[in-house]
Amino acid sequence: MAALSTNAPITPSADDARLAKRSSRRLAPYLDQKLEVRIAETGEQIELPAAAARLLVELLSAMAEGNAVSLVSIHAELTSQQAADLLGVSRPFLIKKLDEGRIPFRRVGTHRRILFSDLMKFKDDIDKQRTEILNELTQQAQDSGMGY
Repeated sequence: MAALSTNAPITPSADDARLAKRSSRRLAPYLDQKLEVRIAETGEQIELPAAAARLLVELLSAMAEGNAVSLVSIHAELTSQQAADLLGVSRPFLIKKLDEGRIPFRRVGTHRRILFSDLMKFKDDIDKQRTEILNELTQQAQDSGMGY
């Protein structure tokens, strides 16, 4: 089976979001179980592993919130624009982080390629730093009597 690559995000319609909300709620109690899905048109039954059921509920929950969704393999290589889009930053900002050595990458000709897993590690590190800074600021505010 070929590795999954990045796909164009799918933005749910309002009807899709409502259906996704109902579906995710109905599937949630079965997260740790294999599922058997019936195709309405043909009646064919398809068995899904429990891990796929968990991913399906996460996907449906995101769609229920109206979020665009995309499936990316952790082994996927992203272009700098795709990586910037996933982080929600500008491409020049991302290039700066690549050139500083903050995110590993490789060159294919003149193009940079970033592993999805490396990008997510960078994101996790940044998120941890933000949390630590917020905790520190909260503590300082409490110590100075500014807290509630």
